[in-house]
Amino acid sequence: MARQAPAEAHDNLERGLSNRHLQLIAIGGAIGTGLFLGSGKVISLTGPSVLFIYAGIGCMMFLLMRALGELLLSNLNYKTFGDIAKDLIGPWAGFFVSWTYWVTWIVICVADIIAITTYVAYINKGIPSWVPALITAAVLVLLNLQPVKFFGEFEFWFSLIKIIAILALIATGVYLLVSGFKNPDTGTSASLSHLWEHGGLFPFGASGFLLGFQLGIFSFIGVELVGTAAAETKDPAHNLPRAINSIVVRVLIFYIGALTVIMAITPWNKLDPEQSPFVTTFAYAGFAAAAFAINLVVLTSAASSANSGFYSGTRMMHALARDGHAPRGFALTDARGVPRRSVFFSTVFVLSVVPILLLGNSVIEAFTFVTSVASTFIIFVWSMIAVSFICYLRKHPERHASSKFRTPLARVTPWLVLAFFAFILVTLSLAEDTRLPLLCTPIWFAALAAAWQVTKRRLLRTGQPLTATVDIPEHASE
Repeated sequence: MARQAPAEAHDNLERGLSNRHLQLIAIGGAIGTGLFLGSGKVISLTGPSVLFIYAGIGCMMFLLMRALGELLLSNLNYKTFGDIAKDLIGPWAGFFVSWTYWVTWIVICVADIIAITTYVAYINKGIPSWVPALITAAVLVLLNLQPVKFFGEFEFWFSLIKIIAILALIATGVYLLVSGFKNPDTGTSASLSHLWEHGGLFPFGASGFLLGFQLGIFSFIGVELVGTAAAETKDPAHNLPRAINSIVVRVLIFYIGALTVIMAITPWNKLDPEQSPFVTTFAYAGFAAAAFAINLVVLTSAASSANSGFYSGTRMMHALARDGHAPRGFALTDARGVPRRSVFFSTVFVLSVVPILLLGNSVIEAFTFVTSVASTFIIFVWSMIAVSFICYLRKHPERHASSKFRTPLARVTPWLVLAFFAFILVTLSLAEDTRLPLLCTPIWFAALAAAWQVTKRRLLRTGQPLTATVDIPEHASE
């Protein structure tokens, strides 16, 4: 009797995400949990200039995503940012980008699970914190062991919840504005004039405006998820441009629209930085369950972010293994295209959330520092996308010329984005809570450099290529 082939029969991912999945993943990635919980604090530190901050960051992220979109469509065999970097810059770049992106999202995933325990405590303080953490981790593992379409469905519905919450806030705010609502806490009437009547649009001057960028940039972590998901999306040549082109509209509606309404209802200098302005705005409209509802939205937002982080981490580990930069077994996928071994490996690190919660506040404070470091890593990954695009223009000008999704001002855009990220790093060095994490990030890259030398020597010694090749499809730019 013939022996049955194991489930891990190949190392290819499946294109199981539809257009609606990709569109909602793109929207969900652009709406961070910080918009619901932390926007009050950001407004209190920057005033109405927060609108210009989010608009500026949104424009830069749009340009970066346009460059990423053109890169992905120039060769549909690109599966991750690491594939792009190794092909256009060199094997070392793929190694650095892939491992940095993996550790970034695994750490953020753990941070999201810790946040979920906080939101569960709001609903029921009697539940031990490790219980929702363990349940969440188990659910994430089960979801990511399913075909990618299940991940798409999960993200679709959780992103929809965030969208509905923001649109409901905007509708509520418009109603309060039109009805001449008088704020019972401040004694002021709802008016758009609140945007400039309390110290002007830039009440804290240039310094407050500049510091606002280091707070706002991290709300956009996840916008690049559309690139990771594109590798498992049906008809990416049609669906990816639509998802990327909608970024500007999303930023205008979900960030600029929502925050404009909030500051029109309550003068920015009267907002409580410790409370979600979403809760107070709904409460003014007579929605007594506002606090509970927003906490539920934030809970789903954190769960969505954790799921996205876990998904991205497993896909990046799969790519590292295919390149020979991680154990080869992690590259194997089952008959449904799921990299199960990568899922289980990432699970080991995600489950570290349980002992972190059991050990107490001191460990959580240390972990907060680590997440701040991880957040700065994403700027490195974004910057490498821009550098890859510069290399792409030099190495493959014919692909750019024939691309149906060309980046606007292609010769200028990547340099403009890199200059913007350099500016963000400067703002991170100005604030005390981000300066030390920023100064510690070189330790990670020094460790990566040493690990790359070890990996490189091993591959050369065994006669293996420094990285897996990326094939060129016949119609790569179409």
